[in-house]
Amino acid sequence: MKKNVLVMILAGGEGKRLSPLTLERAKPAVPFGGKYRIIDFVINNFINSEYYKIKILTQFKSDSLNQHVSRCWPMPPFLNQFVDLVPAQMRLGQEWYRGTADAIYQNLNLIYDEMPSLVAVFGGDHIYKMDVSQMIDYHKMQSADLSIAAIPVPVSQASEFGIIEVDSMFRVTGWQEKPKTNVKEIPGRPGWALASMGNYIFNREVLVEELLLDAANEHSAHDFGKNVIADMRKKGRRIFVYDFGTNTVPGQSEFEQGYWRDVGTIDAYWEANMDLVDISPVFNLYNREWPVKTFSYQAPPAKYVFDQEERRGFATDSIVSDGCIISGGRLVRCVLSPFCRVNSYSLVEESILMHGVHVGRHAKIRRAIIDKGVEIPAHSRIGYDREEDELRGFYVSEGGVTVVPKGAIISPHPEPLEVRSL
Repeated sequence: MKKNVLVMILAGGEGKRLSPLTLERAKPAVPFGGKYRIIDFVINNFINSEYYKIKILTQFKSDSLNQHVSRCWPMPPFLNQFVDLVPAQMRLGQEWYRGTADAIYQNLNLIYDEMPSLVAVFGGDHIYKMDVSQMIDYHKMQSADLSIAAIPVPVSQASEFGIIEVDSMFRVTGWQEKPKTNVKEIPGRPGWALASMGNYIFNREVLVEELLLDAANEHSAHDFGKNVIADMRKKGRRIFVYDFGTNTVPGQSEFEQGYWRDVGTIDAYWEANMDLVDISPVFNLYNREWPVKTFSYQAPPAKYVFDQEERRGFATDSIVSDGCIISGGRLVRCVLSPFCRVNSYSLVEESILMHGVHVGRHAKIRRAIIDKGVEIPAHSRIGYDREEDELRGFYVSEGGVTVVPKGAIISPHPEPLEVRSL
């Protein structure tokens, strides 16, 4: 059965809410957890679940995403296994993808080529672990035309999600888009609602038929949630919700079960990275029974140097990638990508440093995201004064996280930011 499943990962979104991290890269290509990219997590879920026919649909600013996937995920073609990148090609007209459903419709040739029994349509921009085979078993058990993965959330958080209404058998009966009142609760579970994860399992024949009908409808927004699934429900198609909260992976603690994060905003992205550095993390990268693989740089191990008063290189509750040198500076609850350097007398707290960031002497950084290749001058202060950060051209989120964009040239004095393309 696993050979008859085609995976199609939607990785073409602009990720505007995650700007400025998406100014020069697609959202799925944004670094996460030090050495990973966001897209790695959904790919690992399928590889670990033993589904090896994967198509990744790209569109906006996809160069770094293309490089990462092509270098990281070679598969043996003689076994008919692949992780293929599929750019938007305008095969069926002069338009880019107009919605999630249109992205699959414009690539129906991929489905015709493989003729799978099932098509898994998943997003490429969420952080979670999932044994997809359990969802597919559920789909088959229900004799479903479509199964939708959903996660239980408190009713108080329903306004942040698309909420699925179900009956007692978890068959879909309605949809609410980010409701603020009259939230439809899970039958038998008051105070909780089902939030769509945007992950679908379709029977191939049903998917093709519905996409052809949707493409012919000039009034459609060509979106799965708003149009295709709504039309399927009106026709009485068998649509069921799979409760992601029941999904388990080998080696996972009960504490971690059901973890899923949409890292679509700066605050959500920062919080998800901070989830990794707890002593007992709610999202554990160190589970060898469900490995999270990615491209590995040819780099030496991280190094910590100097053991003097006020000049001691150390890190607590932090993730430090290969090639980093902590040279007399201090890290507290930080996530560092490869080849960062933190120099003497500096202090970096609750921050994310991306590839090749250098922190000068006596610098202080707090609750910040420093994008790739930025040089932080000596004696700089970032994340301590919101007004000062904004005056210098840094982005500061609603939650108070300061972002220094890729290519930023920072003056040693508090002057407006200069940004150059790298």
